[in-house]
Amino acid sequence: MLVAIDGPAGAGKSTVARQLARELGFAYLDSGAMYRGVALAALERGGVALPRRPGALGELARAVDLDLVPAADAQAAGAPRRVLLDGLDVSEAIRTPEVSEAASVVAADSEVRSALVAKQRALIAGGDWVAEGRDIGTVVAPDAELKVFLTADPIERARRRAAELGADLDTVLAEQALRDQRDSTRTHSPLAPAPGAVTLDTTGLSVEQVVGRIAELVRGL
Repeated sequence: MLVAIDGPAGAGKSTVARQLARELGFAYLDSGAMYRGVALAALERGGVALPRRPGALGELARAVDLDLVPAADAQAAGAPRRVLLDGLDVSEAIRTPEVSEAASVVAADSEVRSALVAKQRALIAGGDWVAEGRDIGTVVAPDAELKVFLTADPIERARRRAAELGADLDTVLAEQALRDQRDSTRTHSPLAPAPGAVTLDTTGLSVEQVVGRIAELVRGL
């Protein structure tokens, strides 16, 4: 079974998906970590703006050895996976603000998305999964048994992000607006609820409340 959770940055996708996977006993896929991995690779090769030749980022996405593997000490369902880039553990390196911004740019590249969608589909081909991202229900797995689109008030989303990063709220809010515009207007796989998705506004809700509501939907299938 596959539960697809999509939504904009700050809606609570990662936290909710991890906890839901743990509660259901499912594996967890953070698709954004894969885009961050490609972004880190691009930055290490001179910056995201460096590959000006058409198709260069797509070539990079296809060439890098990118994998999500269970941590050696992670036995529980829903445990975050280590991100390996060309065999090196970059789980921490991909979480910097610089990589976050670069990942938003990289994710707008149609060839990058095509390459990573293929990798994501291969990962979730068997077993029970909770997969989260921005196009799981629309592109990666449109036949998922349950599709959920999480959203929240923009100010609350920015507050969550600022608290997570220890960053200035106004700065995060401005960056969030740019990211939302980029995600929702890109030509390939724009951010939008999938057909048949349940839209859940997480404004004012705790993680436990959101997880509980989605778990009820799963058990009702």
